[in-house]
Amino acid sequence: MLNTLNDILGFILMVVLAICGIWFTIHTKGVQFRMIGEMFRLLADKPKAKAGAKPISSFQAFAVSVATRVGTGNLTGVATAIAIGGPGAVFWMWVMALLGAATAFVEATLGQLFKRRNGDTFIGGPAYYITHGMHRKKMAYLFAVLITLTFGLSYNSIQSNTICGAIDHAFGWNPLATGCVLAVISLFIVFGGIHRIAKLSTVLVPIMAVGYFVLVLVIMVMNFQLIPHVFKVIIADAFDVGPALGGTFGAAIIYGAKRGLFSNEAGAGSAPNVAATADVSHPAKQGLIQSLGVFTDTLLVCSCTAFIILISGLYNNPPVNGIELVQTALNSEVGVVGPYFIAIAILLFAFSSIVGNYYYGEVNIRFMSKSKTVMSLYRICSAGVMVIFGAIASLDSVWILGDICTALLAFVNLIAIITLGKYAFRLLNDYRQQKRQGVKDPVFSRSQMPEIADDLDCWK
Repeated sequence: MLNTLNDILGFILMVVLAICGIWFTIHTKGVQFRMIGEMFRLLADKPKAKAGAKPISSFQAFAVSVATRVGTGNLTGVATAIAIGGPGAVFWMWVMALLGAATAFVEATLGQLFKRRNGDTFIGGPAYYITHGMHRKKMAYLFAVLITLTFGLSYNSIQSNTICGAIDHAFGWNPLATGCVLAVISLFIVFGGIHRIAKLSTVLVPIMAVGYFVLVLVIMVMNFQLIPHVFKVIIADAFDVGPALGGTFGAAIIYGAKRGLFSNEAGAGSAPNVAATADVSHPAKQGLIQSLGVFTDTLLVCSCTAFIILISGLYNNPPVNGIELVQTALNSEVGVVGPYFIAIAILLFAFSSIVGNYYYGEVNIRFMSKSKTVMSLYRICSAGVMVIFGAIASLDSVWILGDICTALLAFVNLIAIITLGKYAFRLLNDYRQQKRQGVKDPVFSRSQMPEIADDLDCWK
C-alpha cells in the first residue's frame, strides 16, 4: 500500500514541479541560464563586518545547502533511479534540475525577504514566509512539522543507512557500531549551532565535490570511447516507450524526477531555511546562489555517478542496487580501491547532509517552540536516535518513508511560493535594474515594497 501511495504522490509531484519550474522560468526570463555568471561572482560576496556580530556569508550558506543536497541522493539515489527506471532516468533528472533551478531561485529569495533576526544571525524559511507573507499560521505549522519529520528525522536515517551500508561493504564493519560512532560525532556538531555547521560545510563540501569529480574525470578519460555511447543510451532510453506501452518510459520519468527532487531539493522548501541565514544586501543574491546549488548537485555530482554506472555496464544487474551498485561499478573500473573510495566519499557526503538536515529541523523547531528542552530532545532524536535507526533499517523502508514525506512537504511549499512568487519576480527585476544602472552591489530596502513593509523585519 505504501508503495502505491508513494508512486501516486511521486507522479503528481513530478507534474506539479515541472509546471512550476516552467512557470518560474518564464516569469524570471530564464534566470537560471541568463545569470549564471553572476551566480559564480556572488560566491565571493562577503557580509559587511559589524561589531559583535557573527554573520553567515553567502558562500557559507551555499556550502550548507550544498552539503544537504550533495549526499546519498547523488550516489544511492542515482543508482536506484537507473536500476529501476533505466538510463533514461538520468535525462529526466537533468530536466528537473534545469527547471528546478528557477524554483530554487524563487524560494530562496523569499526566504531572504521574510527572514527574522535571531541573535547574531538570521533565521527564516517557508514557515516564516508563509506566516509573514501569507499570514497562514496553521499552514506554517504544518510545513514546520513536515520538514522536521522529513529532513530532521526521515532523511537522516537515509543518510545513516547509506553510510553504514557503504562502510560495511568496503570494510566489513558492523552497521550498528558505525551508526553509534556516527551519532556521537553528529551530536557534537549539532550542539554547536549554525556556526559550527557552516564551518564544517565550508571544509567538507569543496573536498568531497572536487575529489569525486576528479575520480570520475579519470574514469571518463580512461573510457573516452564510451562517452558518446553513454549519452546515446541516456537519450534513447529517456524516450523509449517500449513494448510495455510506456511502462519503462514512465518509470524513467517518475524515478528520475523523484530522485532528482530528493537530490537537489528544488521546490521542497529546504534550502530557503539556510538561504535565510546569509547576511546579504539584496534578497535576490541568495536566490541566485541557491539556483547555482541545484546545478552543482544534479548536473555535476549526479551526472558523475551516472557516468560511472553506465560506463561499467552493470546497471542491468538486478541483485545490485543502491550504494552497492556504485561500489561495484567503481570496482570494475579502478579495481579494489573503488569500494573504499566510495565508502569514504559517502561518509563525507552523507555526514555533511546529516548535520545540514538537522539544521533544517532546528529552524522549524524554533519556529514552533522556544523551549530549550524541546530543542535538546530534537537534537538527540535527529542526530542520535534516527542515525542509529538508519544504520539497522532496510533500504526500501527508509527510502519509501523519505519519498512520501518529501512529496507532502513540497506540496505545501509550492502553494506558498506560487502565491508569493510575485515578490521574488519584483526583487529580481530590481536587482537587474540596479546592475544595468552600474550599481556593483545592489541594495534592497523594505520601503521599496510598502504594501508588506511591516512584515519585513530585516530590511530597514
